[in-house]
Amino acid sequence: MGAGCRMSDLTNDVKDVLKRVPVDPPFSLSDLKKAIPAHCFKRSIIRSSYYWVDDTVGFIVHSALFTPYFSWKYSHRSHHANTNSLDNDEVYIPKRMSKVRNYSKVLNNPPGRVFTLVFRLILGFPLYLLTNVSRKKYERFANHFDPFSPIFTERERLQVVLSDLSILAIVCALKLLVAAKGFTWVMCMYGVPVIGVHAFFVLITYLHHIHLSLPHYDSTEWKWIKGSLSTIDRDFGFLNRVFHDVTHTHVLHHLISYIPHYHAKEARDAIKPLLGDYYKIDRTPIFKAMWREAKECIYIEPDQDTEHKGVY
Repeated sequence: MGAGCRMSDLTNDVKDVLKRVPVDPPFSLSDLKKAIPAHCFKRSIIRSSYYWVDDTVGFIVHSALFTPYFSWKYSHRSHHANTNSLDNDEVYIPKRMSKVRNYSKVLNNPPGRVFTLVFRLILGFPLYLLTNVSRKKYERFANHFDPFSPIFTERERLQVVLSDLSILAIVCALKLLVAAKGFTWVMCMYGVPVIGVHAFFVLITYLHHIHLSLPHYDSTEWKWIKGSLSTIDRDFGFLNRVFHDVTHTHVLHHLISYIPHYHAKEARDAIKPLLGDYYKIDRTPIFKAMWREAKECIYIEPDQDTEHKGVY
């Protein structure tokens, strides 16, 4: 995966891929929108212009995949609003060096990295939903199933309850299915595919946000456009199409999240000349990239640039 590209692609996209993303963009979000053809912002009739239809479909599909739709929708919205903020991002907040010394001694070795990767892929998403792992620090324990969790506002609590009820309905349906077909059949036909979906979701998002070139910012330096530019596209080879191109249009997704996936590549290509060095795509084969990131991306330290003391 991710290995099939022309030599010209390698020259243009992979050269200096580990070089740090700059921290002072000379363009605005408005400049980027102007560069994108107008039709890229439009939805086809396949994707509804009525958000209640989108929410209904999302609610059903996410619930079937053991994901509380509205709960995750709201935390993901917060992630988009605070990307790569060390103080306010909702996920993939890296630790300081002083916090990971024991990890480096015990797990930063080949067997430890294998364990860490398998653990992250299989249990990462459930633990995020249940314990808000790798998260923003709240004043109390937070998770995606508690309607009174500090993740959510007062007006969102009822929809969190609806998400919980949908998961409970899936559990009841699975209990009946186990009684009819047996536990092994249900695990093979339902459990394993759901675990696989969660694993791919973690893999894709992990590789989009964990990379040696990506800066993080504390509150003295963070701005929305800086954080949104501190993500990276990845090349999953033929799986790019399978995943509707989300794998190599993630930078665009953070900058203008409402562009439909079927226009994302065109919109990405339209803004790449403006982005310049602020755009990154890493075409390293995915398994090699997983191993490199697990080995090298362990902690953050303050940047040595004295002009930007809030950059890590």
